[in-house]
Amino acid sequence: MAPVAPANKISFQLQAGTQGIGGDLRYGLTSRISLRGGASFIPVKANNIFTFSGFDSNNSLSVKFSNVHLWADVVPFKKLQGLRLITGAGYLFKANGNINVLPTGTYSVGNYKLTPADLGSLNIDMSWRGVAPYLGLGLFKGFPKNRFNVNLDLGTYYLSSPKSKVTGTEMLADNYKLEPQLNANMKGYRWLPVAQLNFNFRLR
Repeated sequence: MAPVAPANKISFQLQAGTQGIGGDLRYGLTSRISLRGGASFIPVKANNIFTFSGFDSNNSLSVKFSNVHLWADVVPFKKLQGLRLITGAGYLFKANGNINVLPTGTYSVGNYKLTPADLGSLNIDMSWRGVAPYLGLGLFKGFPKNRFNVNLDLGTYYLSSPKSKVTGTEMLADNYKLEPQLNANMKGYRWLPVAQLNFNFRLR
């Protein structure tokens, strides 16, 4: 059987890294340019990682990032097939960070004792949902020489400006007023680094 032309190569890759786990389908347009589209997601949840001096609480942190993306890989140097420039974009249909704080201690204020029920709870949501351009480098060949190879992506997404929502109950209900300041404090957090290991299976 005649060898497959470079422009007709197709592979499927499983990936794992800082943007979670997922998969891509890669198609060779020419011997040095390929397109790939796919999706990835990352769910992270942790409890009681924050401590507040003089304030007892149960708290939780959750991070959920899910995206679909379309990237183009370009080999800039013909004799250096293991180096690829990558550009494209992703759509983050879920890009949220959430912190929930539930007081557990009892506090004395003058002649009054404030219980956890009196204090209420606090919930902070941050969202970066939307279109995010991507730029990066790829190391090792995009397509396997035979049936399988492993390659690496290093790059970053440039996210949309984050939006916060602060929700409190009882004595913590007024904390929604912190939203403008929180948005201002977080406006510089728009880079999402990507370090991703790809397990690449050639289909043809």
